[in-house]
Amino acid sequence: MLSVVTLSQVSAEQVEWPWPGRLPVGKIVVLDGDPGTGKSTLTLDLAAHLSTGADWPDGTPCPVGDTILLSAEDGLADTVAPRLIAAGANMNRVHALTQIGDRPPHLGDVDALREVIRRYQARLLVVDVLMAHLPADASRDQAVRRVLHPLGAMAQQEDCCLLLLRHLTKTGGPNLLYRGSGSIGVIGAARAAFMVGRDPDDQNLLVLAGTKSNLAPMPDALAYRLISHPSGVAVVQWAGRVDRLAHDLIHQQREEFDEQDELGALLLNLLLEHGGRAPAAQASTELRAAGYSQSSIDRARKRLGIETKKEADGWV
Repeated sequence: MLSVVTLSQVSAEQVEWPWPGRLPVGKIVVLDGDPGTGKSTLTLDLAAHLSTGADWPDGTPCPVGDTILLSAEDGLADTVAPRLIAAGANMNRVHALTQIGDRPPHLGDVDALREVIRRYQARLLVVDVLMAHLPADASRDQAVRRVLHPLGAMAQQEDCCLLLLRHLTKTGGPNLLYRGSGSIGVIGAARAAFMVGRDPDDQNLLVLAGTKSNLAPMPDALAYRLISHPSGVAVVQWAGRVDRLAHDLIHQQREEFDEQDELGALLLNLLLEHGGRAPAAQASTELRAAGYSQSSIDRARKRLGIETKKEADGWV
């Protein structure tokens, strides 16, 4: 049966924006970046803003709303909750979906995701990281599109923005849209996309810059720093607008360093993000997802004098 809509019968609607120019209601947004650039910490900071209604980092008003987290890489008790507390979040408005039956959730669980979004009337769903939450059979482009199409439709029906985090790959050519891990169908489904990376003139300054914006003009890049909180976790300290493009960040990350220099910087940044002490398995997983071999990771660790030791809660 055919379904045809004549456009004269469609009532035009304006896009709603919990964060104008950056987080559109009912759409998929992608956030790309290397390990250690604070992607997870940044998204928890956004959830904290949304949970309290504190103005967004660019000064625009923020509505109050709930966030759903799908987090595969960070522990809730020792990492996620402390970061949210340090960011000043209303903890009653942030929820983590950890199990569906006897297994972790994935993005093929559209009905379950719809149920939890409705339960809390969530305005934001954070998927950290995307590749860990795709169904096992979604390795090819066509399969990824089959997952994201109903997911995007559900987001639109439920007025919830979906924020998908990806690691950058070491290759991908000059087109920034192809630098994120996984299928090109991911960036095709996104209505907005951003990249985080280090400012080429200040290694302590991180930048959030747009790479795709289908629904509004490209927003200004925003700078931030990861600073240590007294509790021992990293928190985001926003530093305002900067005159940077995403291409500036790629040039710094991909062309100025050789592999070992680049890998060493990522490893140090990852440790900084975790307050100087990170689970060894998690660090290796994040860096391997960015395209580095375990032997390269081990060489970089030894070259920098980073210690690995076994503690009560495992290797760190």
